[in-house]
Amino acid sequence: MYAMQVKSLDGPRALERVDASPPKPARGEVVIEVAWAGCNFFDTLITRGRYQVRPELPFAPGAEVSGVVSAVGADARGFAVGDRVLGLLPYGGYATHVAVPASRAFAVPDEVPLDDACAMGIVYQTSYIALHERAGLRSGERLLVHAAAGGVGLAAVELGAAAGAEVIGTAGSERKLELARAHGATHALSYRDASWVDAVRALTGGRGADVIYDPVGGDTFDASTKCIAFGGRLLVIGFASGRIPTLEMNRVLLKNIAVVGTHWGAYFEHASEVPARAQRALFDLHRDGKIHPLIGARHPLVDAARALEALAGRETVGKVLLSPT
Repeated sequence: MYAMQVKSLDGPRALERVDASPPKPARGEVVIEVAWAGCNFFDTLITRGRYQVRPELPFAPGAEVSGVVSAVGADARGFAVGDRVLGLLPYGGYATHVAVPASRAFAVPDEVPLDDACAMGIVYQTSYIALHERAGLRSGERLLVHAAAGGVGLAAVELGAAAGAEVIGTAGSERKLELARAHGATHALSYRDASWVDAVRALTGGRGADVIYDPVGGDTFDASTKCIAFGGRLLVIGFASGRIPTLEMNRVLLKNIAVVGTHWGAYFEHASEVPARAQRALFDLHRDGKIHPLIGARHPLVDAARALEALAGRETVGKVLLSPT
């Protein structure tokens, strides 16, 4: 087997192929022969030591894989060799074989292709948990999704539309705006036009958005507080802009808004039943044709550096996947 590892925190360009023996499952683990590994924005951060997870060098990035179980450890109940699974882990997924705790593995229904399963991992779980577990999104509400053509953003658009919300998406190009519309956004606005805040107010009859989904942070977060409805919920997903914003609490008080964080990875430590419940719901939505993961690019695993650099440069749409084969 081989893995793509960083030996220095110099970003994606530091990734290099390292040959090794396949892992053996510890108690409670399964080993997955990887068919697909997913790329996420935080993979670019972890290669620079700028993510909250800071593994010891050397390490492989990659927090989601799909494939087939090749070995089962003691007490890894519910799995057998040959099972199709989705595995979610803190890091280490950029490899041909990965050991994953059984609590972080999810059986993939036969009708779900393994590439779709991988694309429905972190970004869809993050968006599902944020919208349903954290914000309590209801049918008929107005949902504003920033970076609506990116990985988590496009998932949020689809899930919001599936929940019966009226979705407003923001993105930075006409191509990305059209993509958001194609996946369920009723309205799509360019965040490069400073009038998007006024446009949100106009589209909502002056009320503002009931739920705002923000993976961008920075100026986008600041402006979002100006177009959120009374009693609205502002979801903090991430800080792709690079600036972690602060908030004047009088805005929270005067509008009765809730600012709600969604740290997806923490659920495995504190409430592992939540990701399991979310993934079952996502596979059901996929079966019913209500979500359609967009795989924007596929690369060989050995080209992981190029894939991550394109992702960091906002050159991608939808999900970016890597294949060892």
